[in-house]
Amino acid sequence: MATNSPNLECRMYEAKYPEVDQAVMIQVKSMADSGAYVALLEYNNIEGMILFSELSRRRIRSISSLIKVGRIEPVMVLRVDKEKGYIDLSKRRVSEEDISACEERYNKSKLVHSIMRHVAETMGIDLEDLYIHVGWPLYRKYGHAFEAFKLVVSDPDSILNSLTREVKEIGPDGKEVTKVAPALSEEVKDALVKNIRRRMTPQPLKIRADIEMKCFQFDGVLHIKEAMRKAEAAGNDDCPVKIKLVAPPAYVLNTQTLDKEQGIAILTKAIAACTEEIERHKGKLAVKEAPRAVSEREDKLLAEQMAKLGRENEEISGDEDSEEEEDTGMGEIDLENSGTGIRE
Repeated sequence: MATNSPNLECRMYEAKYPEVDQAVMIQVKSMADSGAYVALLEYNNIEGMILFSELSRRRIRSISSLIKVGRIEPVMVLRVDKEKGYIDLSKRRVSEEDISACEERYNKSKLVHSIMRHVAETMGIDLEDLYIHVGWPLYRKYGHAFEAFKLVVSDPDSILNSLTREVKEIGPDGKEVTKVAPALSEEVKDALVKNIRRRMTPQPLKIRADIEMKCFQFDGVLHIKEAMRKAEAAGNDDCPVKIKLVAPPAYVLNTQTLDKEQGIAILTKAIAACTEEIERHKGKLAVKEAPRAVSEREDKLLAEQMAKLGRENEEISGDEDSEEEEDTGMGEIDLENSGTGIRE
């Protein structure tokens, strides 16, 4: 027997139409003689129009340079006729602040919508029903469902168990009665929590600092190792600090944390502890790159650089005994305090 597939189309917000003077995210669908037809992405792709006169405050030399089919961007709502379904929009009246706020809101709403739609599809339920009983109540209570979903990651019961729906039943006397039931079945709740955690669990940031450290005193290597230990001791369980040798005198300090500001502060503290210890033994520490968040690519490049240097050290290690001058070299001369060089 054929079954009706669930409805998976729905606007992101409870209001069916945007408000006048609200910035909304649109996608340009087609061009007409007087303007461009667009889809309002947050409102289930309802149609709106941007007149060419609303494209720019300046004289328009080329319409194609200002608007193109397929482009996604924020615009301002000028007029809304809810009866006829007409929505007039403007590109020239949207400010930089409006653009920034709209993009931030849309990115959050898009993630929420993606999670909700996936749950509705996999559980075979109506997407709008899920929004009515879960999404939109969370928007009302938390300002944005995204903020509620962030809390669901660590404490789903306190957020989701408070949501309810009214269920009509026939009582013993044959009359219809209305009862309050949980908004979600346990199966749908588990699926929602699982998807929220998969999509929204924050990933630790990698924080790194690059330094150069030298100590030409007797037992200088031991003093450097002790300074490294002092740096690592500045970390804590939430933000452990590691310091590694790249190639003398270059070292990197790194940590991983969910809080960027905390990570930068911890590495700054570690550098200070390292500097204090090495300077006690007349060594020097210079910060080449201050603590900052680094990407996976930067981290990978550092690992490749260290691996390459490791291979090069292995290749020359067999020559150390045969090249006596390699050992004598600069000896233990303090290059920082040995004067300015040859004098006439």
